[in-house]
Amino acid sequence: MARRGGEILEEREKSKRIGALRGLAPFIAPYRLLVLLAGLALVLTATVSLILPLAVRRVIDGFENGDVELLNSYFVAALMIAGLLAVGTGARYYFVTRLGERVVADIRKAVFDRMIGMSPAFYERVMTGEVLSRITTDTTLILSVIGSSVSVALRNVLIFLGGLVLMLLTSAKLTGLVLLIVPAVVVPIIVLGRRLRQLSRENQDWIAASSGSASEALLSVQTVQAFTHEAISRSRFAKVTEQSFDAARRRVTTRAVMTVIVIFLVFAGVVGVLWMGMRDVYAGGMTRGELVQFVIYSVMVAGAVGALSEIWGELQRAAGATERLVELLNAQDSVADPAQPAALPRPVRGEIVFDNVTFHYPTRPDQSALEGINLHVRAGETVALVGPSGAGKSTIIQLVQRFYDPQEGRVLLDGQPLTDLSRGDFRKAVALVPQDPVIFADTARENIRFGRPDASDAEVEAAARTAAAHEFLSRLPDGYDSYVGERGVMLSGGQKQRIAIARAILRDAPVLLLDEATSALDAESERLVQHAVDEMSQDRTTLIVAHRLATVKKADRIVVFDEGRIVAEGTHDALVAEDGLYARLARLQFTDGVGETA
Repeated sequence: MARRGGEILEEREKSKRIGALRGLAPFIAPYRLLVLLAGLALVLTATVSLILPLAVRRVIDGFENGDVELLNSYFVAALMIAGLLAVGTGARYYFVTRLGERVVADIRKAVFDRMIGMSPAFYERVMTGEVLSRITTDTTLILSVIGSSVSVALRNVLIFLGGLVLMLLTSAKLTGLVLLIVPAVVVPIIVLGRRLRQLSRENQDWIAASSGSASEALLSVQTVQAFTHEAISRSRFAKVTEQSFDAARRRVTTRAVMTVIVIFLVFAGVVGVLWMGMRDVYAGGMTRGELVQFVIYSVMVAGAVGALSEIWGELQRAAGATERLVELLNAQDSVADPAQPAALPRPVRGEIVFDNVTFHYPTRPDQSALEGINLHVRAGETVALVGPSGAGKSTIIQLVQRFYDPQEGRVLLDGQPLTDLSRGDFRKAVALVPQDPVIFADTARENIRFGRPDASDAEVEAAARTAAAHEFLSRLPDGYDSYVGERGVMLSGGQKQRIAIARAILRDAPVLLLDEATSALDAESERLVQHAVDEMSQDRTTLIVAHRLATVKKADRIVVFDEGRIVAEGTHDALVAEDGLYARLARLQFTDGVGETA
């Protein structure tokens, strides 16, 4: 997968064939009836279209013969054929468009279902904005192909083949002359088509990069504005967008050149054939009706070839889009569930063991985040993790949730290695309060209920009271049902943190992970929440990553990290007495009053 800009173009192998569209087969297969009905309507419209020139020939020759009754019959037949053509075209549009909408909806769901389960390790390599572009832009391309281009292409193929056969039956001589034009038309389609395919894919890649750039900036708009970074962000987005436009311009130019060449060669050939046909009419070799019939078939065949050259470009783009979506669907995640997961014993006790764990983040393979960690957290124990910034504390929290797998060693829950368990199974036993709380664009009530979707309103409010959130939630315009905005923009940092804590309380899981859970709270709220955390920690295993050492003094055990290693552990008093790293941090906070990241 790609990251951004030029890297996308360098890392991705270019689409070599239109056969990439075969990746859509699993999504189309469940709707065979729709495909069949669309196919029947397609054959009907193509057949009726090919019959029309026969009726025209009969009418013209009927005029020459002066048979009025026969003429009336031909006009009635032509009207009936036109009616069949209208019904067939309407049916084809309905079935094909419905099939396209259904398939694209299924693709979007499949891609989202796959992406929502990918680990954070995957998103270190792929921008979220690019994934969103694939789900929107690429599926829109596929919709245009399934819902229109493919059926039009098949219809034109039938008209091309049927028209050629009927041209041959009408005049073998003129048909032979027409076929001489075919190589002149096919060659530019093949040559320019290859170039068009490459440019189409490049265009879509730059669109994805543009989407990723915009998503990154807009999701961090407050930081961008706070550092007056707007001009730089605009410049970066404009640069990527202009590169996307440049790729689109080259694609459009190539396609326009191909269209001009193909259409000119086709219709120049038709004019030449028409000239030869008129000579045959005057020589008595064919009737006027036959010549008109042949010309109509020639125009239909030429139009079919021209349409196919246009549609070929659309199919090229759709093939690239399909290829990219299949890449996402088939993307390998470094963190995956085993084929046959072991069962986690119930009830979950919450014993956590790190057995000689060494871990490097995927984007920093040469730098150890953890080195040879051995840590045993007993069921029901409260363990605080402290140390300087970057010491590895939050990495412990990440590995307990199996967002990543260690390169060496094992992480166990109740004696079972996490790699042997289903992530969806053991994560139900874990509640998390992250350092940066995630608030969804919904009501405050639903944000708390995210911890346990089946919780009642009373349980939600009880969790909020415990997290010292009830008072400020009650003051909102609509109380708990107030909309809090995208990413909780209508709330303060402390309010968002208390909602996140209420969410974890509501989950009522046997393992509680607190990653700087009180970092955004004022002194009064911190006191209230700390009391709630103390109450909640009594009956469950709790890991606390603490910014303020005052919040960990009551922990059963404090583990001190430095540069990815455990350098000390014990109670607060014992660690202070050792006069090591913890004692220095404690003196900074309790004596000098200076906050040191722990």
